[in-house]
Amino acid sequence: MTERMNAILAPGRVAVVTGAAKGLGASAARAFAAKGMDLALFDNDEQALVAFAKELGVKVLTIAGDVADEADLRRLRDETLEKLGDVAILMNNAGIIKGAGPWDAPSAWRRQLDVNFGGILSAQHLFVPHMIGVPRPSAVINLGSKEGITTPPGNAAYSVAKAGVKVLTEQLSHELLKATGGRVSAHLLVPGYTWTPMNFPGVNPETDEKPTAPWTAEQVIERLFQGLYNDDFYVICPDNEVTSAMDAKRIRWAADDMIENRPALSRWHPVWKEAFAAWLKG
Repeated sequence: MTERMNAILAPGRVAVVTGAAKGLGASAARAFAAKGMDLALFDNDEQALVAFAKELGVKVLTIAGDVADEADLRRLRDETLEKLGDVAILMNNAGIIKGAGPWDAPSAWRRQLDVNFGGILSAQHLFVPHMIGVPRPSAVINLGSKEGITTPPGNAAYSVAKAGVKVLTEQLSHELLKATGGRVSAHLLVPGYTWTPMNFPGVNPETDEKPTAPWTAEQVIERLFQGLYNDDFYVICPDNEVTSAMDAKRIRWAADDMIENRPALSRWHPVWKEAFAAWLKG
């Protein structure tokens, strides 16, 4: 699959990145630019996006808008195809972390779902038919979360949205395999704890001192590229405190809640949390 990915991550091809002005999106844009790719960058912070684009050294189209607004995403698609003429990578990275609980008002959930799930769904609807119809290899990268897999308590709206992204991307991968024989692929990027403005509001990851635990955004994107060249669907990142082995055991325990008929979220249940801790150590 390396040959196929070399044809995607190639000079002159185009990467579309949402949420591109900072954090993981900006790091991804830099990595795509380093491959010689042209860029279509989308963010709701126009000033930051335009300033960032000036430092990249490749052809860059910038579009300011809201991923929850399908008209803005349609403008991104139309201008990308008109001015750059290609989509090799669609990276649905834009997201928010604002919380809402299980019995909070639907209005408190709506923005979370519209951005973290609806934005990806709309972008796929707009871009994927073109990617299928053009006889060149391409790939969709959707930003997932471990909170959409093990679904810890505390931010139900975010977990629900990211669980939806996981299922949506799995379905996309399967349907693309049937439709294109693997020419167009889908990949789920699942970062660990990461030093980004979303996880650390009010700090500047470029200048402030990073805590020990999180990975940098650049480390996450480096792991993403490794996964792409390996043709991995699930690109699940560790960090400086959580190893891949720990992630695997947490995911297995969460799945076994159904198989073993344990209480919901037993990892945090007062009767079961000590059993989980012992099993994790074992």
